[in-house]
Amino acid sequence: MIFLDKNTKCLVQGITGKQGSFHTEQMLNYDTCIEAGVTPGKGGQDFLGVPIFNSIGEAVEETDVNSSIIFVPAKFAKDAAFESIRYLDMVIIISEHIPVHDSMDIMAYANQMDTTVIGPNTPGVISPGVGKLGIMPTHIFDEGNVGVISRSGTLTYEIASELTRAGIGQSTCVGIGGDPVIGTNYIDVLKRFEADDDTEAIVLIGEIGGNAEEKAAEFIKDEMTKPVVSYIAGRTAPPGKRMGHAGAIIQGNSGTVASKTEALNNAGVEVAKMPSEVVKLLKKEI
Repeated sequence: MIFLDKNTKCLVQGITGKQGSFHTEQMLNYDTCIEAGVTPGKGGQDFLGVPIFNSIGEAVEETDVNSSIIFVPAKFAKDAAFESIRYLDMVIIISEHIPVHDSMDIMAYANQMDTTVIGPNTPGVISPGVGKLGIMPTHIFDEGNVGVISRSGTLTYEIASELTRAGIGQSTCVGIGGDPVIGTNYIDVLKRFEADDDTEAIVLIGEIGGNAEEKAAEFIKDEMTKPVVSYIAGRTAPPGKRMGHAGAIIQGNSGTVASKTEALNNAGVEVAKMPSEVVKLLKKEI
């Protein structure tokens, strides 16, 4: 498993909000180690036995937290992320619609502090049997040895569900986020899966826009020894029109399904034409 293990002790920023409280309960039900919550002005209270603090500084003094998951509105997300990055090893930003310049500032500070950031606009991370830091529905995942990386939450769910129904469990599923500026990218996750004893094969789920999948293909070709299969969404998307995610827009001849598929094929990665084909391609590799 990667990112999430028995040593991951998390706090929830925005734990008393509608999204924060709902998903905190779901994460606790999945045996995730949530040691604290942070909501300014609500310090001294608790939520389902989780103590709430006014600041991350206070939470760090009183608990062993080393990670955070952020459920705050976009306009407050930069300040929340900076506070987490200052104190913690890993920050998962669920929040959507964060301005690009704010995301750029967040990533620059994370690089400076050597903090892992996943997101923004991510469904999070799940390691079946260990826990989840995110918003994904847990019943569709099962323990196993296939790692999943995706820019899309819903496609993660669809393909993980297909894998589980086919008896193929997952080691860790990571949503890297669909925004143009994100913290952890495909290559960062591929490196971790390559080094992970619990992962034997990888599913890379991509979409139109940008060149992240092409860069990942180069890395796979040069560095990966474990088999990778892929699915790229957006086969029928018209150029210049944003599809779903802020980063999913074709500009010129780059960022198309065809260009990404060609790059992955050249790296020895088979690309499914439909999500339902991923299982068939994976079974040829494992």
